[in-house]
Amino acid sequence: MLSLRAQKIKPSPTLAIDSRAKAMKASGIDVINFGVGEPDFDTPENIKEAACKAIKDGFTKYTAVGGIDPLKDAIIGKFERDQDLSYKREEIIVSCGAKHSLYNIAQALYGPGDEVIIPSPYWVSYPDQVLLNDATPVFVKTYEADSFMIRPEALEACITKNTKALILNSPSNPTGMLYDRETLAKIAELAVRHDFYVVSDEIYEKLVYDSYSHVSIASLGAEIKDRTLVVNGLSKSHAMTGWRLGYTAGPADVIKAMTNIQSQSTSNPSSITQKAAVEALNGPQDFIGVMLAEFDKRRKFVVAELNTVPGITCVMPNGAFYAFPNTSEVYGSRFGTKEINSSADLALYFLDEARIALVHGDAFGDDNYLRISYATNIEDIRRGLDRIRQAVQNLAR
Repeated sequence: MLSLRAQKIKPSPTLAIDSRAKAMKASGIDVINFGVGEPDFDTPENIKEAACKAIKDGFTKYTAVGGIDPLKDAIIGKFERDQDLSYKREEIIVSCGAKHSLYNIAQALYGPGDEVIIPSPYWVSYPDQVLLNDATPVFVKTYEADSFMIRPEALEACITKNTKALILNSPSNPTGMLYDRETLAKIAELAVRHDFYVVSDEIYEKLVYDSYSHVSIASLGAEIKDRTLVVNGLSKSHAMTGWRLGYTAGPADVIKAMTNIQSQSTSNPSSITQKAAVEALNGPQDFIGVMLAEFDKRRKFVVAELNTVPGITCVMPNGAFYAFPNTSEVYGSRFGTKEINSSADLALYFLDEARIALVHGDAFGDDNYLRISYATNIEDIRRGLDRIRQAVQNLAR
């Protein structure tokens, strides 16, 4: 018999879609994959060279559980440069990806009776990580009209004596939207007044467009900094998804607890990846601008094309590499005997009939939407959007 904890959890929908799309491709089916959140760029050469040097130098043994000091120093320098935030080594832990960082936080902070507030739509792993640690996720709906930012009054309405934390993700997966300073300041005031933690997932921090700028809630004052755990990594900014490295900055007592937990699960992240990460943070950053410029072109093309499809509307995201089109007007239609009454129905229809893999909005907490990743080449994007348009036209209403 599996544990009750294991029975609560479902597999990641985004990884499941990606796995199915890859299996279909392997069998010779021409599937266009809009499902996975992974840059299609290669890791920069200077970073790969740093990893090769680490191997040649024999830097292939265990390291300190929470990361080597040169990497912690590089992370501290990054926070000082980008957010004017000051941390000490004991306030930093390096883990095996940002997902691992978030899980360590959940292990260190959440428990029976605790409530964790999660704005919806949300990244798929947030609720399950809360459930895995016997706490209760509390969902607060956000709206397209508010750029999917949580309304402070809605947040305050769901705060109770059991509220342990709020999870913020800016820029957001799946919406691609960004929190502004004014809204963050109101959220920070509530966190300080009601004394709960803010888990700030900033993994898409470098992927921001137009005149927008990323603001970390931890930078809005000493009191909120003392209650914030900032999670970041290199997967999205430096095309290092497979290298598996994330990091957290926060109060020393929480970081120590996370380090103890990590010592009993994975121990240290890969020694080789850590050396590569030092170069990623301290070396040239030109790559990010090149990647961002290409993502920007794709972003504008994807949103413009989606808005020409009858029954689909899409706001312009200002961060990350996702479009989050509203497809609810298509619900109620059919293809042959197949009825389309939900985002899951529509995503399955696109996969089976149009050979397009994307993720249904219900997986993110909002059934009115689908998530499209434009972290793929422009030709596949063109072909995929043509298939979406034709597939919608083939539906009977």
